[in-house]
Amino acid sequence: MTLSIPNDFVSGTTIVAGDMNANFTAVETYVNTSPGMVERDLVNSKGDILVASANDVVTRQAVGANGQVLSADSTATTGLAWIAAPADATKMPLAGGTFTGSVTFDATNTFEAANTYEGASPILLTGATVVNGYEITLTVTDPTADRVITIPNATGTMALVSDIPATVNGTADNIISNQVFS
Repeated sequence: MTLSIPNDFVSGTTIVAGDMNANFTAVETYVNTSPGMVERDLVNSKGDILVASANDVVTRQAVGANGQVLSADSTATTGLAWIAAPADATKMPLAGGTFTGSVTFDATNTFEAANTYEGASPILLTGATVVNGYEITLTVTDPTADRVITIPNATGTMALVSDIPATVNGTADNIISNQVFS
């Protein structure tokens, strides 16, 4: 589209208000109907966006409230609507927050809301700083009663049964046979 100004003013010409208004109207029409041209006054708030509400019709979509997300909505004039961000039960919160209910990591392992872990498969732990293909497996035999195993509030290394010596001071006396160390 070409801008066509109806009145051309030259030096010394008396300008009539009606002629000037006709020029302003021509400029405004050009801006409003030319492809690629957008009126600056279409947006008036931080966060406003421009959307097509029909063929070659640009419309202002006002900014939504904090926490809302823009969603397709064929019933809205612009085809878009601000909605509350939907909760997604399949996603973990990024940081902070609290889990309620169960979190399932695979088909057999579940962390329950009461801070318990259920699962037929063992828990596998890998090193935090070196990826070397090795892992630690924690497994529990199905208990026949409630059991409590307490990890002490101390720094050190936990001993395994294989760490208990077969002899103490040259004798077969050891902690397994309830003997006193001499």
